[in-house]
Parts: sequence; C-alpha cells; structure tokens
Amino acid sequence: MELRDIEIFLTLAQELHFGRSAERLSVSPARVSQAIKKQERRIGAQLFERTSRHVHLTPLGEELHRRLKPAYDDIQAAMAEVTALARRPPSVLTVGVMGAQMHEMRTVLDHFRAQHPGVELRFKEVFFSNPFGALRAGEVDTVAAWLPVREPDLTVGVVLREEPLHLMVAADHPLAGRATVSMEELGDHTVPSPAGPRPDDWVGAVLPHRTPSGRPIRRGPSVSTFYEVLALVATGDVVCTVPDEGRRYYAQPDIAFLPVHDAAPVQWGLIWRTDRATPLVHALAQAATERGARWCGGGPQTDPRGEIIGRRR
Repeated sequence: MELRDIEIFLTLAQELHFGRSAERLSVSPARVSQAIKKQERRIGAQLFERTSRHVHLTPLGEELHRRLKPAYDDIQAAMAEVTALARRPPSVLTVGVMGAQMHEMRTVLDHFRAQHPGVELRFKEVFFSNPFGALRAGEVDTVAAWLPVREPDLTVGVVLREEPLHLMVAADHPLAGRATVSMEELGDHTVPSPAGPRPDDWVGAVLPHRTPSGRPIRRGPSVSTFYEVLALVATGDVVCTVPDEGRRYYAQPDIAFLPVHDAAPVQWGLIWRTDRATPLVHALAQAATERGARWCGGGPQTDPRGEIIGRRR
C-alpha cells in the first residue's frame, strides 16, 4: 500500500465523507473512491459501508485504522524532525552555563555575535553537581566553569575573569553581623555536601575540605543545585562559600554575604573537550581574549573556516 493511499484511508476514516476527504487532500472524490476500492480489492473485503447518506468503517476497517494510525503518525513525526534538522542553521555553538555565567559573559557573547552573525548561539544550564557531564556527552561545545580544572580530557582555554569569595550565612546567624570572615573559621561550621559526579579538587577550590591550618570542614546535607544550597543556608543548617556572583545575582533578605578576606580570588574559565576543539569554540575563545580574557592553552585559535586567527598567550 502506497503512503498516499494510506493517507486517503486515514482521512476518510476520520471524515466519513468522500467529498470532505477529497477537499482536505486536494484531490478529486473519484481519486478517494479509487484508492479505497484498490485497498479493498487487495485485502479482499470491504473497509467502509457506504449508503446514499452515510459512510461507516466496517469492523475490518476499524482494525486496519487502529494498526495503521500509529505507524503513519510515526512516519510523519520522523519526516518533520528530519526536515527541521535540514533547515537548522549550519553553524551552531552551544555553551554550557552555570549560574549567572551567561550574564557575566554578555560582552564576550555580543562581541562573538558581531564577528560571526551566521552562527546560532545556544545555551544549556549545567550544575556544580555534574559540571562536565554535558560537555563529555557532546550536548554542549564549551562550558564556563570555575578553576582549576584538572581533567585529562578537558582543555582550559581562557580565563574569563576572577572575583572574590564570599560566605553565605542565614541573616540571623552569629556571623551575619561581621564585616568579613576568614577561611579558618569554616572549621567551626557545617557546609553542604555537593552531590553528583563532580571532581573533588574542583569543588574544593570554592568549598574547601580543610581550613588553612588543616582542620576538616564538616559536610552536611547533600545538594545538587544552587537553590538547594540557598534553602539550607537560609534555614541556618549550613554556611557556604560562593563566588561573588552569588551576592550579585542571588541576594535575598534571609541570607547575608560576607567577604572571605584571606581567600584567593575565584577564576572562571572557558572549558572544552580536548578532542573536540572546533573552530567555533576557538572563535569564542578569541572573542573572549579580545574582551580581556587571558589565553591559557588549547593550541592555535581558528575561525569557523579553520583559518588560524591567533595563537595562545
């Protein structure tokens, strides 16, 4: 049975009227009638009961409709998906962003768009509980994450910026009235325990496991997202160190943000898979360096055609 004949059968089964079916399909009523008769001859039984006033499916026609409709819908869905893929812009760059990183990269992204107007930028949120999973799965081309990143399969391309570290505490916490705190004081409190497949040394750069003197810092409830962290801090169950963007983007009345005066600044970098250093990824890194980022490595930078446009600094 040809696909067009299947479409005619399914349309007539819905409309139960030869004229309306022909109009929907932009064919003549005779074409609809011929297709149905052809199907009935092939099957050897009637699919529709016809009178001068009504058209009805026979029990056999109902069974054929039940079996054909899902398969036809699957074919239509497959064709629509493939058509959408064919019409998708040929150049797409997907950036994994954590927290407020898209806003922090605004000048870089605007500069990139101005240089490469034919490239479609897409974004996918990633979480500290699995910062590099989407990158390794090929769901994103690059990720903005804090440093250091010491994963053998990943490249730190450029250092985008740095910012001070803060301690989040509940507004009624004993530390809330302080002007600053020290890293050593974390040993007196409980911090959340990040869940997921995240590198311990990477988490430790922002949320250390020990104080400078070597005292262990107690881990409390498991968390997977920053909003879970905020909820625990607000209730006073934990305190938590965060980059300054937490204060700037997630301030709320029941949480105080205290500068950690002896903490090293938090650096943010552009990370990509070493085996998938595409020209568009390098072009984004180049746009970042032109807006003040520091090139770290990853080889020569190229434009979307593969031509070298800069070398590492």
